[in-house]
Amino acid sequence: MNQYVTGAAIKELREKNKMTQLQLAEKLGVSDKTVSKWETAKGYPDITLLEPIAEVFRISVTELISGNAIHNANVSANMMKSRFYVCPICGNVIHSMGEAAIHCHGIRLTPLEAETTDEHHMGLIECVEDEYYVRIDHSMTKDHYISFVAAASSDDMQMVKLYPEGSAEARFKIRGVRRIFFFCNRDGLFSIDPVKGIDDRESGYDDSKERRELEKAADMLFG
Repeated sequence: MNQYVTGAAIKELREKNKMTQLQLAEKLGVSDKTVSKWETAKGYPDITLLEPIAEVFRISVTELISGNAIHNANVSANMMKSRFYVCPICGNVIHSMGEAAIHCHGIRLTPLEAETTDEHHMGLIECVEDEYYVRIDHSMTKDHYISFVAAASSDDMQMVKLYPEGSAEARFKIRGVRRIFFFCNRDGLFSIDPVKGIDDRESGYDDSKERRELEKAADMLFG
């Protein structure tokens, strides 16, 4: 283990939970002097105490060790508050509702911040009966590709995993979809309002002529 719980983290959590050193000690079956030693960096809790300490503070052991408590107030199962995590080593895609402490291949993953689409990462959306047909105007080589496309509504998340040398396209049931996300392995996460993606085909980008040329190129690439 390359990290361990610090006394400063224990003190911060104890004070946040309005506990005295004695109260924490009693819950853990140790003396208040022992807790004091932890908090003044004169000692460390035994590894067998990590889980009990985490339980006292109502957090995970991962949060305790990292020193970052996760707060998910008022998430209320709203998928629009979703976060995406992608492992840079294996490409594993993890979706969570609200904050989470996510690790993969020994790396703590940070949530991706979605950018609006641009001329280099353009999402083309069409309504086909009760579905959104999404095409991403993007290369799909082994080194540069779109790895997933997702459609979020307030109570549902639909996700399609994509692969290098495949097609950068996906279909989603419309059913209340309010945001489309897609991830470029080099440039990160992008998002688009599906209604705007359909209705603003002429004004969604600064240069409508350039956009038409890009759409034509996309038709040749994906058609």
